[in-house]
Amino acid sequence: MLATGTALLARDGAAVAAITTYTLESTRAIVLAAERLGRPVILQAGASSFGAVGREPLAAAALASARAASVPVGVHLDHCRSVEEIEACIELGYSSVMIDGSHEDFEANVAVTRRVVERAHEAGVWVEAELGALAGDEDVSSDTDHEDGAMTDPAQAAEFVERTGVDALAVAIGNVHGFTPRPVRLDLDHLAKIAAATPVPLVLHGASGLPDEDLLGAVERGVVKVNVNAELRRAHIGALTADVGDDVRKLQQLAIDAMTAVAAEKIELLARRS
Repeated sequence: MLATGTALLARDGAAVAAITTYTLESTRAIVLAAERLGRPVILQAGASSFGAVGREPLAAAALASARAASVPVGVHLDHCRSVEEIEACIELGYSSVMIDGSHEDFEANVAVTRRVVERAHEAGVWVEAELGALAGDEDVSSDTDHEDGAMTDPAQAAEFVERTGVDALAVAIGNVHGFTPRPVRLDLDHLAKIAAATPVPLVLHGASGLPDEDLLGAVERGVVKVNVNAELRRAHIGALTADVGDDVRKLQQLAIDAMTAVAAEKIELLARRS
């Protein structure tokens, strides 16, 4: 069932996995994992996923899969900088969108986020925004170290939320997009300060490769949505190296099985309640 509204962001001691899809196979795997566990999930058919297959086909597959699912499934536009693309996805039926103004200065971020919030709320769509700067690329892991991003300031976060009316806030607490050669650890004390200063649910990007204790510690401190991408990409690409002759169906099933296992592991981990 397509999950509308902010119910998926309930702060009940657990978090929902928001998993990026690029293909029909990954969409199938993500929903299948959620159904097997009886847990909700968010399909992130995001802006950077549209390149190879197109926005409308990928969105249509995600929305159809969500509506047919036996568990609540949100369809989310991740990391979008284009107000026009956000409006298009709202028209398509997305249940949530992310406006990423983190590359802008504070006032510009406030302005574009407030504009998106007004438009999305009219359509019953909830909005995620980002404050702070994450290093790395959400679609490609790196073999080189990244400069540390700018941490989210708790006082600034409180002002940002109040002025924009945003429903969820992605924060920077030492997290990095994708896998990196240098171990990444979260500043959970800093996260606790942000959570104490802001009334909205918090979102963790760049969760790939983090120790389980860091992820669960983040959930304990107010994170209710955790983005998952790199692990699923690696499982997908690894499955495509199998020698199956010219049997495309067998290759598709191997990819689905591999991604389902990874998605289920993340969904189950984040479902643990403190």
